[in-house]
Amino acid sequence: MSADHIRYRVDAGRPISPAARGMASLDMRDRAALFDALGAKTFDVAIIGGGITGAGIARDAALRGLSVALVEAGDFASGTSSRSSKMIHGGLRYLAQGDLALVREAASERKIVQAIAPHLAVETPFVIPARSAAAIAKLRAGLWTFEKLGGVAKDHAHQVWSTAELAEREPALAAAGLAGAVVYPEFLTNDARLTLANLQSAAEHGAVIVNYASAERLTGEPLASADIADADEPGRRTRIAAKVFVNAAGPWVDAIRALESAAAAPKLALSRGIHIVFPRALAPVTRTLIVPAGNRRSIFIVPKGAVTYIGTTDAFHDGAETWPAIGREDIDYLLSATNAALAGRPLHARQITAAWAGARPLVAEPGKGASETSRRDEIWQGPGGMLSIAGGKLTAYRRMAERVVDRVETELGRKPSRCRTASEPLPGGETPTRTVGAQLAGLGLEALAAERLVGLYGAAAPLVAGGPAMEAERAVLSEGALTLEDYWVRRGARAWFDADGGIASLQPAALAMAPLLGWTDAQTAAQIVACQHRQAIDLEAAHSQP
Repeated sequence: MSADHIRYRVDAGRPISPAARGMASLDMRDRAALFDALGAKTFDVAIIGGGITGAGIARDAALRGLSVALVEAGDFASGTSSRSSKMIHGGLRYLAQGDLALVREAASERKIVQAIAPHLAVETPFVIPARSAAAIAKLRAGLWTFEKLGGVAKDHAHQVWSTAELAEREPALAAAGLAGAVVYPEFLTNDARLTLANLQSAAEHGAVIVNYASAERLTGEPLASADIADADEPGRRTRIAAKVFVNAAGPWVDAIRALESAAAAPKLALSRGIHIVFPRALAPVTRTLIVPAGNRRSIFIVPKGAVTYIGTTDAFHDGAETWPAIGREDIDYLLSATNAALAGRPLHARQITAAWAGARPLVAEPGKGASETSRRDEIWQGPGGMLSIAGGKLTAYRRMAERVVDRVETELGRKPSRCRTASEPLPGGETPTRTVGAQLAGLGLEALAAERLVGLYGAAAPLVAGGPAMEAERAVLSEGALTLEDYWVRRGARAWFDADGGIASLQPAALAMAPLLGWTDAQTAAQIVACQHRQAIDLEAAHSQP
């Protein structure tokens, strides 16, 4: 079966093409055809890992004309790449660590992501309150350097607010003792949707992409093939043959390296990041605030639609899990810093509506704490020839991918060709967000609902303006969803950013997905219960104590 048949299923006698659906399409339902495609030929490059790093590599390689396969053991972006602070930002704090190259790269990459995916890089002011004129001067010096390194235009340069301006513009902030604030523009994103857009683009350029497909065995000297098992339909297996293998498994990079060589020494140091979510009315900030926390760190307080989310922690974490546990200590750390920064009634753990945790795959630097460990990416080559990449920042994913694909082409015995990912729009980014917003307003959507859809779907937002059922249908037909959680957490972003934690969306979404995925009534109910249980686990530490 051809790749086109894999990606474009037939429904009601008509092919579901990207043109009909409004963006590139991923359909993961025909598992037999997908696994046949993985085993049908020898690929130029096979990628293990469907987070933002693997997705970016797949897109870059496919745009350069390489034959590409990508497998992900769980759902796309189900690990680190859906658990970030949801920011495309320059990493100002790395300037203080002297990592000028990282700052320069991140600052310049912001502009590229904003250009190719304007719906996934939404400009927002970041506000840093300061307690003295000296602190403001220090911040300004750092931002001036940051702006020079990143080629920031004058009309996007930082500003200084007086205490009166700060009190007027951010009345939720506790103003006592403040000397003013420094304000500069950064970008908010949806990390899982950014990952998905890269995968859709890769698929449109010929890549064979499969989720819920885990690499269980690597064979050959040099490495020539990988045995893949289907987690969605147990018992189905295939073998991928490729000229070059790339390990982009995030927190599981060391585990995949061990498949290549049992003697491979671990190279990662995982750190845990926690975020908590409140109704916007309880933390009514209008811009992203950066406020001090313990251990000489800062946290973000971020307004998003009907909610405000707060994060993040940064502590070393043992074990690579898809759902790291959220402890009360982490919650109290964030609450303490937030309540010290905001005026009004203190926030309480029981008011939290959602929370998420993720593990960052940092490259280990013995003797350094989690916050001090560099966010630089590194590429290693194993004894069988596999290329492994770890570290890095979400903001710089595209440049990380470019470096890996340059290396892949070198391994293939060719001169690295031109990278095209900086100029070709990602799916959904073809139309200005204002235009899409106007279309949604014409359909009668309220402002917050329209803002949410534009931020998730970009140009395709008008095609899913009918609510959770329509979004969930699209998640299956065009976005590779196979479970209700796939939609609730990663495609529709409702689990964390709906006012009720997305509980109201579960039933209509499940009912829309059921006929497409062949669920019985009992299976549909089980999908809903699984999501409810997931939310209960994530909120257990917050809600179990006064």
